[in-house]
Amino acid sequence: MHRLLVLYDEPKDHSHFRTYYVDTHVPLANKLPGLTAARYSFDVKPLGPGKTPYFCVFEADFESEDALMSALGSKEGKAVAGDVPNYASGGVTMVHFPVR
Repeated sequence: MHRLLVLYDEPKDHSHFRTYYVDTHVPLANKLPGLTAARYSFDVKPLGPGKTPYFCVFEADFESEDALMSALGSKEGKAVAGDVPNYASGGVTMVHFPVR
């Protein structure tokens, strides 16, 4: 299995991010070809003292790295990537890795 992890920094407008993300962006992401599972959370908390820099996290699972890369290069993947500036005003970090 291969996982995409998306870490969203705190946006300028929390309400807009939440509404747009749930109503528009997540349904787009769920259309990625080869997606086997996806989940997200707004309840990001640090393990130690201080404040987490992340407002939201998203995980998407694929059968392989090739499947993920194919999904990101698809028309659906391009639509998802093109949609990010519509709500993620605080910035975003994306990483991917094999899950063992």
